Amino acid sequence: MITAETLARYSNELLSVGNFSDYCPNGLQVAGERPVRLLVSGVSASQALVQAAIDADADALLVHHGWFWKGEEPCLVGIKGRRVRMLMQAGIALLAYHLPLDAHPQLGNNRQLAEVLGINDPRPANPDGLLWLGRLAIPCSGIELARSVGEHLNRAPLHIAAIDRPVQHLAWCTGAAQRYIGEAHALGADLFISGEVSEQTTHEARELGIDYLGAGHHATERYGVQALGAHLADQFEIQHRFIDRDNPV
Repeated sequence: MITAETLARYSNELLSVGNFSDYCPNGLQVAGERPVRLLVSGVSASQALVQAAIDADADALLVHHGWFWKGEEPCLVGIKGRRVRMLMQAGIALLAYHLPLDAHPQLGNNRQLAEVLGINDPRPANPDGLLWLGRLAIPCSGIELARSVGEHLNRAPLHIAAIDRPVQHLAWCTGAAQRYIGEAHALGADLFISGEVSEQTTHEARELGIDYLGAGHHATERYGVQALGAHLADQFEIQHRFIDRDNPV
């Protein structure tokens, strides 16, 4: 019988959780009441995803965006109270991995996004493994790449055009990583992809001379949790099911 604690211990080591100073606790956030037969994964531990896990008769829920973020109200009231109460009444465990799951060299969001988009030679570009570099096999225009990204992620990205030449060298960081655009440019990227965009990102892209794609926080971070869930299922011979509760951001 596999417990949520067993899954957490294994995942903590696999993802090198101790190497990260994060905005939330990584690992087992809520204990469950039974062995894990079915592990459901999803991007964010929203009320809708918790309900979907209950409906699926899951024993544990694995997410990228869990609970108990730094700086937020710690009391279990309102939205947080309802979410926690639902999960605990159902006896379902919650495991959450944030930055460690972005950075992992095989299972992480950045590595998995490269697989989805067909980016060649993907590799981390900084020590924390959050900014990545790669290249296209065949250079194309920023407009063409934006169209391809939209087809692969099933949503049209925001495209800020800043150069009038084909793009080939790419940099990316999933989620709310627009702050890396300057570093991406300094590393020689023709185009930078992140999940979220800020007002100043437009000006930075145009003034630096680097195309930018805002491809969606949720849309760019669906793949690491699926890869980790599938890996745990294979490793421990349990069932795994990914449930997507879409978010336009």
